[in-house]
Amino acid sequence: MAIACLGAALAGSPVRAAGDADAEDAAEGSSTTATPKPKLRSEEDGEFDVSSFLDKAYGFVPILVPITEPAVGYGGALGCVFINRPIAESAKAGFGRPNLSFVGGAATENGTRAVMAGDVRQWMDDRVQTVAAILDAKVNLDFYGIGKDETLEHDPLHYTLEPLGGGVRGRYRLGASRLWVGMSYALADTHISFDDESLAAALLDPPEDSRIGGLTPSIAFDSRDNIFTPTRGTYFEGSTGVFDESLGGDTSFQRVALTWIVYRPLHQRVFFGVRSGLTVSFSDPPFYMLPFITLRGAPVMRYQGEEAAEIETEIRWQCWKRWSVVGFVGTGAAWNDLEETEDVKSIVTGGTGVRYELARKYGLHVGADVAWGPDDSALYIQFGSAWARP
Repeated sequence: MAIACLGAALAGSPVRAAGDADAEDAAEGSSTTATPKPKLRSEEDGEFDVSSFLDKAYGFVPILVPITEPAVGYGGALGCVFINRPIAESAKAGFGRPNLSFVGGAATENGTRAVMAGDVRQWMDDRVQTVAAILDAKVNLDFYGIGKDETLEHDPLHYTLEPLGGGVRGRYRLGASRLWVGMSYALADTHISFDDESLAAALLDPPEDSRIGGLTPSIAFDSRDNIFTPTRGTYFEGSTGVFDESLGGDTSFQRVALTWIVYRPLHQRVFFGVRSGLTVSFSDPPFYMLPFITLRGAPVMRYQGEEAAEIETEIRWQCWKRWSVVGFVGTGAAWNDLEETEDVKSIVTGGTGVRYELARKYGLHVGADVAWGPDDSALYIQFGSAWARP
């Protein structure tokens, strides 16, 4: 949704789908008063603001988003987001969220590419949410071992994953509460290739082709005051993924994941946040499905283990008008056996960033972060919170 917002702003006005165009043309023909065009300036403070586009963004919106993930290099994503119901003011309380569909592609400088499509939809007065997505990709990465690996730590194996698959998820809100229960299903075929096949066979013995299929029940609590850039509230989610041959895969394993995010205002213009996560795997998952540390400053899948945990804190200061500065620090660890402390791979990361309040009505801030970790610095483009959850 945040991507769609920025796309609308850059495009100047949303492009209308055929059905919407016909309906609007008919309405214009029966009225002598033209519909006011969305404004790019806020009536409140005169600053650049796209809230009016969010109010009127029916049809589809083109988007262009830079990719700055250090694991795959710089690149970009191009696509369209289709919005087929208005964004209600009550979305701030978790209700009235829009229905979204998207289709697009991405490519980066290291040869990674992907095409994807998805849909997020609300039903039964926002009591039910469904999510569906499909992906066809080729991703070039480096493998640094599972847990602490002296052999690969400074000389990683280059490999390529080519996944083709998708997933669906349904969530149900319990009454008028902030508690959700859900179930998701994922199925994907992945072709795996290593530059050094002999070393990969000695260390991992990976299959050339892998298929995973599994169900993941979940429970979530969400009291955030905003789905884009929260200033107060709590988000908690726990899930248990069960992958098995009987569910369409070719191997059996399990994953348990816990996420806890808290936002608190320290002052009228100063906001504090903390995110923690723990992921544990069981049985024999494919190496690319093993948990990894997810922090700004840590490349995706760089620090893997049978278990992984991290915690990151952030302070945002709304220092001048719509502008904010952000500071953050985090630490994480990946390991294979909690009793074998020498097998733990741990890191510390941190950084700073800047935000601009792009849509005040919806609490949407956008900007960029520069993060430092043990490997190198990295740039992240942010739409809303760095810890976004739908």
